[in-house]
Amino acid sequence: MTAISLLLPARVRLPGALPEAAARALGRADREQQQAGGLAQLRRHFRLLPDHWPAAALTRQADAGDAAGATWLRADPAHVAPDINGARMLGWGEGLGLDAADAQALLPALRPLFGDAGFQLDAPHPARWYLRLPAGTPLPEFSAPEDAVGDDLFLALPQGDDPAARRWRALITEVQVVLHQHPWNRERAVQGKVAINSLWFWGAGALPDEVQSRYMNVRSPDPLLQALGRAAGASMASATTDPGAASGDSLVDLRHLRSLELLAGQVLPPLLESMARCEYDALCLDFEDGLRLHLRHGQRWRFWRRPLAALAP
Repeated sequence: MTAISLLLPARVRLPGALPEAAARALGRADREQQQAGGLAQLRRHFRLLPDHWPAAALTRQADAGDAAGATWLRADPAHVAPDINGARMLGWGEGLGLDAADAQALLPALRPLFGDAGFQLDAPHPARWYLRLPAGTPLPEFSAPEDAVGDDLFLALPQGDDPAARRWRALITEVQVVLHQHPWNRERAVQGKVAINSLWFWGAGALPDEVQSRYMNVRSPDPLLQALGRAAGASMASATTDPGAASGDSLVDLRHLRSLELLAGQVLPPLLESMARCEYDALCLDFEDGLRLHLRHGQRWRFWRRPLAALAP
């Protein structure tokens, strides 16, 4: 049975009333509630052996092809801004408009900090910086940047009084001092860009032995999802490829959507029409809040089901 799965944001990000055709089809769908959260959402579609989630190693392998045999930590450039209660991380990585000149200017100033600790810092991609760590390096728990953005910076930093947490909090402070004083940030200000005044550490781990997935095709702009798809042997379809035309099961990343009109008015109609022609067998709408709607061709006979008025709870 050929299936298409859509990765979607939490339903609260898609407010409004559903148009009639979408409301009718989604009202007849099977529903299930699973664990909420971005990581849990990805885990529903990929299985890693051993069962951990080393985002840094996965994207490092995609970016540079040399992740095997080492422990990696993402050290993404970030922008932190003070507020009345402390400071908040407001942007990181690709959201900062980075290019190769930024890495060339800033890495030489930062490398001695990490070299003294036995870590190697480099940037095979301007927006994705990495630390190669010695085997057995004690690490605290790090927050993914999407979970920390906009929140109180202190609460998002490694917590606790253990030596590893204290060491990394101190290292973050040293990084911020170096970057705050760096003249390259004045050049970025002249260009109308925000300062790169911190690094965000996350995604620690070693490359998994295996990544398993049912999907033969993956469409996503997200580097981590692209890395997972490639590791699982999926074909990375282009952004313009019609998922209904692909051979085999397909996973389509639409987590960036913030418009119900776009989803229900442009994305769903051709997919529903294609399923009605039996060009594929099942469609799954997987929301970040954990709700999953499963649509199949035979559900058109469920006349007794009420239309789904809206996605947002």
